[in-house]
Amino acid sequence: MMWTRRSPRRMTRTGTATNEPCPEKGESMATEIRLPAPNRKQALFLRAKAKYICFGGARGGGKSWAVRVKALKLALRYPGLRIMIVRRTYPELLNNHVRPLCAMVPRSVAAYNKSERTLYFKNGSFIHFMYCAGESDLDHNQGIEYEVIFIDEATQHEEIIFTKLTACLRSTREGYPIRMYLTCNPGGIGHGWVKRLFIDRRYKPGENPEDHIFIQSLVTDNKALMKADPDYKKQLEALPPKLRRAWLEGKWDLFEGQVFEELRLEPNPGRTHTHVVESFLPPKSWRRFRSYDWGYARPFSCGWWAVDHEGRLYRILELYGCTDTPNEGLKWTTDEQFRRIAQVEKEHPYLAGCHIEGVADPAIFAKDGGVSIAETAAKYGIYFSRGDNKRIPGWMQVHYRLRFDENGIPMMYVFDTCKAFLRTMPLLVYDPHTPEDVDSTGEDHVADEVRYMCMLDPINPPPTETGKPLPYDPLDIRWDRLH
Repeated sequence: MMWTRRSPRRMTRTGTATNEPCPEKGESMATEIRLPAPNRKQALFLRAKAKYICFGGARGGGKSWAVRVKALKLALRYPGLRIMIVRRTYPELLNNHVRPLCAMVPRSVAAYNKSERTLYFKNGSFIHFMYCAGESDLDHNQGIEYEVIFIDEATQHEEIIFTKLTACLRSTREGYPIRMYLTCNPGGIGHGWVKRLFIDRRYKPGENPEDHIFIQSLVTDNKALMKADPDYKKQLEALPPKLRRAWLEGKWDLFEGQVFEELRLEPNPGRTHTHVVESFLPPKSWRRFRSYDWGYARPFSCGWWAVDHEGRLYRILELYGCTDTPNEGLKWTTDEQFRRIAQVEKEHPYLAGCHIEGVADPAIFAKDGGVSIAETAAKYGIYFSRGDNKRIPGWMQVHYRLRFDENGIPMMYVFDTCKAFLRTMPLLVYDPHTPEDVDSTGEDHVADEVRYMCMLDPINPPPTETGKPLPYDPLDIRWDRLH
């Protein structure tokens, strides 16, 4: 295999190029493979040696090309190497990887098996193409080992997909690379975990920082694309501000589809233009509330609130039933949840001796042939009123609470100790099928009980709530032109 200064992103070979899947074994094809030279960022990706390598961070950086070339180079260099390329849907796999790779690889070197979605090389290596729309799609790969896994567009997947795929990454043979390659753009349901690992570099116990590297590639790094399609950069520049910052500039702070983009998590001693405050002992005269969202396999969430004399909410405490894996529940029984909630309310200085009013989803009152969740709670002295669980009006109430007034003061503050709120709320995205609703496939359990709390005492929008200006105002016309 050799690099050539050919037209960008094209493979040349002896014979006629095609975008159709590779023919089955036994058909002849010439053996020369020629690749266009990589740009500087692609070359860094191809040479990287870390266990987890994340590449991209913007549109047009040449990510898919780099994935195909790296997979091909590894398959040819290491006989018997087991490789998998993952994308969310099969059409994406077919158009971005299967057909281009089959156009690259001579038939004398490898053959594609359509039914198995696998490209088999004569040296024993193979590249398997797996689509993964959700966690259940991983069941087909239980017990299968791969030495190299590529997750293309990783931010389209929840962290549990990444976690389970890492369990497939292993080998008993010495001298073989054990690596996972990820490509991504800011935004999407997986924005949070990719940002945590590769941008913010915040690691949990057991995660090795040295195993993770991020190589940013912007459209301006892809000189071949800039030459072939000079208008592409202009298209990115014309995008709305959030999309432009994410797809052109590779910024991870705001992203398209983020629900609560008004959240400001940087503490400010003056408590202006922020939602996060240092914890303090709320006055006894402030009313106390409890909001609750039940969960078992998924996390349960219980939040405690203090309300000042102006009706402003302070989230002062929380109990979140989640493992170290995001969106994975502790599987506590309902009894265990309320036993622990009762203990917190009895012993914690924020709550001890206070009358606490509770609100929860009305579903906890359903008996379903047995004792209801609300009845179980009552055994421990925990009582709830039926919350208003209308979703879109509820989300609007959360927005109203988060908005700043003319002095930069919101109607909701969060103590800096409420880690589940601070982690999960900024990552929620809109439902692609119901644009005003939150995508419930995300980790929305804290948000749900926050919504119940906000609907308990609805407020009007702040007086400074003016929204964005109209691009065209029908009243902004010159009357002299009408005569």
